[in-house]
Amino acid sequence: MDAGEFTSSQLAELLRDARARTLALVADLSDEQMIGPRLPIVNPPLWEIGHVAWTQEFWLLRHLGKRGPLLEGGDALYNSTEVAHDTRWDLSLLSREKTLDYMQTILNQGVEFLISRKPDKETAYFPWLVIFHEDMHDEAIAYTRQTLGYPPPRWSIPSGVNPDMEGGPLAGDAKIPGGSFPLGATPDFPFVFDNEKWSHVVQVKPFRIARAPVTNAEFAAFVDDGGYRRAEFWSEAGWRWLQSGGSPALEASFAKFFNTNQEHRPNSSPRNIEHPVYWQRGLHGRWCQRVFDALVALGEHLPVLHVNWYEAEAYSNWAGRRLPTEAEWEMAASCEPDAGGRGIGQRKRLFPWGDEPPTAERVNLDCCFTGCLEVGALPAGDSAFGCRQMIGNVWEWTASDFRPYPGFVADPYKEYSQPWFGTHKVLRGGCWATRSRLIRNTWRNFYTPDRRDVWAGFRTCAK
Repeated sequence: MDAGEFTSSQLAELLRDARARTLALVADLSDEQMIGPRLPIVNPPLWEIGHVAWTQEFWLLRHLGKRGPLLEGGDALYNSTEVAHDTRWDLSLLSREKTLDYMQTILNQGVEFLISRKPDKETAYFPWLVIFHEDMHDEAIAYTRQTLGYPPPRWSIPSGVNPDMEGGPLAGDAKIPGGSFPLGATPDFPFVFDNEKWSHVVQVKPFRIARAPVTNAEFAAFVDDGGYRRAEFWSEAGWRWLQSGGSPALEASFAKFFNTNQEHRPNSSPRNIEHPVYWQRGLHGRWCQRVFDALVALGEHLPVLHVNWYEAEAYSNWAGRRLPTEAEWEMAASCEPDAGGRGIGQRKRLFPWGDEPPTAERVNLDCCFTGCLEVGALPAGDSAFGCRQMIGNVWEWTASDFRPYPGFVADPYKEYSQPWFGTHKVLRGGCWATRSRLIRNTWRNFYTPDRRDVWAGFRTCAK
């Protein structure tokens, strides 16, 4: 894709679409919920929606358009690189009404600015940056609602989408021949974050990777076998995390939910981690799971999610398997067999199924279903080697540390990648709340290995 394929009007429409999603995510929240509890893993939603508007103003109108600040003192409120996370609850934020007015003013001016100019490869970076930035914050607001036990977001399913959650399990491995592989993105995309730059050849040994992510039923077997109490499956860092009680913020959120739902009281201390954070034993010992503000029966064939990297690693060790490297993951998602079927061909796909845009028949993205589908669903989205749902449904942890590719140069938004190299793990593929315009096979997400609040799961490789 070339930046020239997107007109100013199309980019402006994407700005409007991103803002509509942001507003839909918070429209039903009370003023109290718009602030929420002070937790290290979430932002106050009132601050977050102001921040996405400020970011649009900063990069599009001030940086690219050379205009002065519109909101006096806005930098001191919304510049995330300068405003410490823990202080965002103490700021003299604009009221909800004034925040929404500010957001609308910035959107109107941003749209007007874009339509007044013709995009080119260099300047198109900034509208794409603010669109994708808002998309990512929208996903964060969605999982904040999960963390805090708020109701699920209210939006209608797009016409023509059949919310069929079934598909069953999908057992077995795909055999990947390995070989020489170009890892990373190429310059023909309209926008690429700096951590994907640029494609470089790596050597990958032949491997076998699961056709589907690990399911709740599979992970429950690990839990029921005492997996959280057996140090032999955990790395030293993972065991240390487990013994420390994990994330007190998440555990407190979970405990608060059950304290207000007396019929579903937890049967263990929040500090005693023995299962995924939102799991709980229900009637007759059956597992249940909190999904937003409701406790529901655990779907056996849904992908396990809200597990961190340590938990994924421990399960893999218990199962006699391992996590894929990000090069293996991208090869399984992108490559096709060669003519003889014994090696890797020259073609690299943009998505697992090919280069055609995502559709609801292929992938679970864009919040179409407000949750995960069973791992056997959506066979039309299979990769050339038969791996399913490598894009959408649930983010997938990889074994790889988040590090720069060779020749890395930070983009104008210097704080996006560089500060997190070496301390985070790479995730691939997107989840059900990820916007389809954002994701592709080369996209790299990254979180610290202790994070259990995001919609992350994993698939495994044979040792």
